[in-house]
Amino acid sequence: MSVEALLLLSFGGPEGPEQVMPFLENVTRGRGIPRDRLESVAEHYLHFGGVSPINGINRDLIVAIEAELARRGMQIPVYFGNRNWEPYVEDTVAAMRDNGIRRAAVFSTSAWGGYSGCAQYQEDITRGRAAAGPEAPELVKLRQYFDHPLLIEMFADAIRNAAATLPEDLRARARLVFTAHSIPVRAANRCGPDLYERQVAHTSALVAAAAGYPEYDQVWQSRSGPPQVPWLEPDVGDHLEVLAARDVKAVIVCPVGFVADHIEVVWDLDNELAEQAAEAGIALARASTPNAQPRFAKLVVDLLDELRLGLAPQRVGGGLVPGYGSSVNGALCTPDCSG
Repeated sequence: MSVEALLLLSFGGPEGPEQVMPFLENVTRGRGIPRDRLESVAEHYLHFGGVSPINGINRDLIVAIEAELARRGMQIPVYFGNRNWEPYVEDTVAAMRDNGIRRAAVFSTSAWGGYSGCAQYQEDITRGRAAAGPEAPELVKLRQYFDHPLLIEMFADAIRNAAATLPEDLRARARLVFTAHSIPVRAANRCGPDLYERQVAHTSALVAAAAGYPEYDQVWQSRSGPPQVPWLEPDVGDHLEVLAARDVKAVIVCPVGFVADHIEVVWDLDNELAEQAAEAGIALARASTPNAQPRFAKLVVDLLDELRLGLAPQRVGGGLVPGYGSSVNGALCTPDCSG
């Protein structure tokens, strides 16, 4: 399939203190989140000057993607659009239309299936095309990549690098803990039975094996919403208490559910969890995410080549867990996620 451009589609984040509350209002619109809860979350952003790392990381990733495209002799432009903040996907798709783009591939900054990880990005594509009108380009979302060899390799290397920062006498006994963003239990089956949970568990197992850890834990983080609504558990903070009670002295935490060190990594893990670990006498090392590594850019262009050239998907583990192919113009490529 021929494509004339690549769109990097992401979540978005504020880039100044005055943008924090409007951004959070965009994210939570229609969910009935109390104002005091938004103000509490706003403090996390304000701790970093009101700037989320995510837009800067994505811009750096685009530069790396452009370099990888050039290395392969592919002369196509790379566009950037977000769901919740500038540059909004609606504006980006309109710019693509105005630039004469007729068909583009879409890479989303989520490796996963499920509603939040996949279907919501497909809704973004649909909304962006609707805003651009009848001349909107055809947009083809690239497949989920939770088991791509380069993703597994990057996280395995990150774990080894994190382990090397621990005191030497603790490294061999460090407990490896994988985290991913929690979701409400009622949403867990929305796009197929436990799809997101199974994909995260599969990726954790692949990364642990690649990093040389026969034992590990897989937990969740960053839950929000009313306390009476159950979310996937155990929470990483609760699990750290369990490890402390077992007299574990060192932990390597790998945020396998995130492709970038955005606010829920740098605040929830590097601040809150690190503080908790210090109080418990646990040495904590946090593995990095792919961010804007050249290998991540190579992964993106590999996915693009799969689409362009009809290549077989690169997958570790034999495709034992469901993954879905490309989708066109926001049409769902997963089981029905509308309910």
